[in-house]
Amino acid sequence: MLRDYCCCFYGARSSDPTDVADRDPVVLISGIAGSILNSKPKKLGFETRVWVRILLADLEFKKKLWSIYNPDTGYTEALDGNSEIVVPQDDYGLYAIDILDPSALVKCLHLTDVYHFHDMIDMLVGCGYKKGTTLFGYGYDFRQSNRIGQLMDGLKEKLEAAYKASGGRKVNIISHSMGGLLVTCFISLHSEIFSRYVNKWITIATPFQGAPGCINDSILTGLQFVEGFESFFFVSRWSMHQLLVECPSVYEMLPNPDFNWKKQPEIQVWRKHSNDGESSVELETYGRNECVSLFEEALKNNELKIGGKTVALPFNVAILKWAAATRELINKTQLPKGVSFYNIYGTSFDTPFDVCYGSESTPIGDLSEICHTLPEYSYVDGDGTVPSESAMGDNFEAVERVGVSASHRGLLTNEKVFQLIQKWLQVSPNTKHSNYTSKVMHAYSN
Repeated sequence: MLRDYCCCFYGARSSDPTDVADRDPVVLISGIAGSILNSKPKKLGFETRVWVRILLADLEFKKKLWSIYNPDTGYTEALDGNSEIVVPQDDYGLYAIDILDPSALVKCLHLTDVYHFHDMIDMLVGCGYKKGTTLFGYGYDFRQSNRIGQLMDGLKEKLEAAYKASGGRKVNIISHSMGGLLVTCFISLHSEIFSRYVNKWITIATPFQGAPGCINDSILTGLQFVEGFESFFFVSRWSMHQLLVECPSVYEMLPNPDFNWKKQPEIQVWRKHSNDGESSVELETYGRNECVSLFEEALKNNELKIGGKTVALPFNVAILKWAAATRELINKTQLPKGVSFYNIYGTSFDTPFDVCYGSESTPIGDLSEICHTLPEYSYVDGDGTVPSESAMGDNFEAVERVGVSASHRGLLTNEKVFQLIQKWLQVSPNTKHSNYTSKVMHAYSN
């Protein structure tokens, strides 16, 4: 017990300073909400972690992270004009995606809800990877579009850094969730650079065709990351909603209207209508195209108050147009020759697909009431967040696609996933392994 307590403060990992790059480097790429975000004063001052934090979570989130989309630049910008949002780059990018609240309290209590890539980092270090030489992380400002310049430039720099630090070895990417969409956008926009630096790409739980139930509901009512008693110490569902409605990344995960779904996703609303003093209840159904009018009507009066000001936050049509262009980009992406692709997707968990608001006994009057109504879902198979149908729909030629029975976040700690990664990377725990293939191939490609 004393040993565990000490590890909270001094850390449990160490690396051998004599290690050399005897394997291709790995870059871990997080998904939405999978990176630490700090608020940094534009003038002098200290950075403050605003995502994720347990203490004063909702207060700091609203004060520093609530944002507004700028259609002139394509970026989402903090409403607090005196600060900017940055991602910490400590530990070769791994710090930002490891434990999302790295406070001593969280580490000592081992609050695993915020342990993100932690177990996978430990597994890779145990297989002989060395931070800064063969192991790197890429966290990013997940509010932004998956194709925005800042994120594309950051990934390019990370791939270059891993390539150079390992002595010219091609990189193996492991992405999670929305991180797979970011990689897809990078391939479409920078295919030559991707081919130059990347050997293998392993993606986990990526919503290639969207996440219908979760995203439709997030735009209308928000998102609760922590349930039960712990939710009182975390960011509220409504506070999260007021951020997500201004995030291009969220709109980019709306269900793909061009995908051949087994069943087209829908939103249903039990509506109360009055006519000549008589009331009736009707179940209204909104398909992919009709959902836009529902979003607009439900959010027409949405607003927040910050710094004594009221800011209108209706459904953002400008973001929708941007996201539609991103979807076109993703749909036409082709995997470069010479890059091996592997896909792990979650199964066996009830995953929201259709969403319903109100009921026959408690119908919705004005559609704006939806925003303060808890949804009912119809479910399909998946990881609890992304339907298997979407995660499997990558449209790439895969070396392997494997379904694993685990939840969306649980896939990052799953032993079966670790075994697959070790097999595909050709490594094993506590053994040295050399793989010269990609380095030799790259030498002959020049």
